[in-house]
Amino acid sequence: MANTDSGAATAPATPMEQPSSGPDNAKMVLISLILVAAVANLNLSVANVALPSIGDAFDASQVQLNLVAVAYSLGLASSVLWLGALGDRYGRKMMLLLGVALSVPACLISAYAGSVEVLIFGRIFGGITAGMAYPTTLALIAALWTGQARTKSIALWSATGGAIAACGPVVAGFLLEHFSWRSVFVVTLPLAAIAFLLAWKYVPAHVHETTEPVDNLGGILSMVLVGSLILGINFAPVSTEHRLAIGLFCVAVIAVFLFIFRQERAENPLYDLKVAERRIFWVAAVAGIIVFGSLMGAMFIGQQFLQNVLEYSTLEAGMAILPAAVAMVVVAPRSAKIVESHGARMTLLLGYVFVVAGFVTMLLLWKEGISYWKVALGYIFVGIGVGLAGTPASHSLTGSVPVTRAGMASGTADLQRDLGGALMQSIFGALLTAGYAAAVATTISGSPNAAQVNATVESQLQKSYSSAEAVAKQYPEYSDAIIAGAQDAFLHGDQWAYAAGIIAVLIGGAIVFFMFPKKDEEEKLLAEYHAEDMKALAAMQQAAAAQAGGHAAQAA
Repeated sequence: MANTDSGAATAPATPMEQPSSGPDNAKMVLISLILVAAVANLNLSVANVALPSIGDAFDASQVQLNLVAVAYSLGLASSVLWLGALGDRYGRKMMLLLGVALSVPACLISAYAGSVEVLIFGRIFGGITAGMAYPTTLALIAALWTGQARTKSIALWSATGGAIAACGPVVAGFLLEHFSWRSVFVVTLPLAAIAFLLAWKYVPAHVHETTEPVDNLGGILSMVLVGSLILGINFAPVSTEHRLAIGLFCVAVIAVFLFIFRQERAENPLYDLKVAERRIFWVAAVAGIIVFGSLMGAMFIGQQFLQNVLEYSTLEAGMAILPAAVAMVVVAPRSAKIVESHGARMTLLLGYVFVVAGFVTMLLLWKEGISYWKVALGYIFVGIGVGLAGTPASHSLTGSVPVTRAGMASGTADLQRDLGGALMQSIFGALLTAGYAAAVATTISGSPNAAQVNATVESQLQKSYSSAEAVAKQYPEYSDAIIAGAQDAFLHGDQWAYAAGIIAVLIGGAIVFFMFPKKDEEEKLLAEYHAEDMKALAAMQQAAAAQAGGHAAQAA
């Protein structure tokens, strides 16, 4: 081991300037970690294309469909910080293997659910199992690779993860053409088996793990905070659930204050607020939440638009988003080069420009009866934007924390995707629900046959698009008018969602532009962070050595 005193005294290289290095059998280790992440990414994305079929099967409301879509992200986002910390303490490989193994029963619960409530539970459980495995993948990349090799590994991990998530609907669409909606929840089982075996064989057992105790109370508070916030957003547009939504928001606010209070006083906090206050860290975290949330939100609304309004088949709807996956895979390696040459700030802003262009395309061009090129254009813009911005968002997190806090960095990187996805899908879903219901009510009130529509039928029409289809089957003489009205109402609701996406990305872009340092200042700050962390690590090692010496003296 190098002398810690000299290491603390010498100005260390920044993460960007460190020599490139990786583990033994680096290629197989990286493949193993990408496959583990693929299990989570596929499970995350397969549900969206099946939402119309699930709605038909359970006569589900739009809120219930929103919860099916967001439940996996909810379970993952609420648990990722705590489970990442447990992996840092008790073994990242153990946590990774446990998460992959438990994903199997979680998938089976979803596949064989007898009600939409059980399906939602299965998805939440699946998200929690992903919280065991998924954060470990980035934590291990950060611990095993250094320098440009780390940047390239993160870029490949990020691009592959995004591409697999984008391809999930294609796989789901193909299955739905031949089997029931239940089939989409078992598609990852063979992949989980392969990922488990490769990770068991190639991933190192212990890498830079801490011996400090885990803040379990902080972990519980983080779960309550994220869970109550996401559920509150989903129930907010339901007129009969306003009290529940307000209660959930109050719980979230209380949990925020309790979590901060706990982290400021805990001897070994779950989330080191001093590290989180670092400008590179928190701006990158916010930027990633918005950009990855935009991808998930666009897929969530887009799949329903393609099937409900353009009347694509499930396979056609799944294949329609392939341009986004291709764009991410092509652009992400270039993103790593731009980060090295121009810094993370420039790369993030460039990605934001393309994401905004994608939402503007959806807002202005995604109408009834449009040609496919307009659909593809919107997805290409979003895919390029996520491919550009994803690498610097993740790289800045891992580069600005000490190696002993790799779990915190990887947990935050996962929060970018999962909290971002849960928030944006929930917000988009709430706006879609409210806009759809308002448009249906306006259409009914303006109809010459309004007096013939009783309260029960009106409630069913406002419930969701799939419920409107069920009503159309009950009243075939009005079927065309009902479907046309439901499609118009859906278009009204999704316009609200796309506008919200534009606003969110513009806010994120402003935060990055004004708060994230330019390249030279970024490298200077990273060097300062690294020196500070090495000094703290040396002090910890000296204290541990002194304590061990004291114990030896007592034993003698």
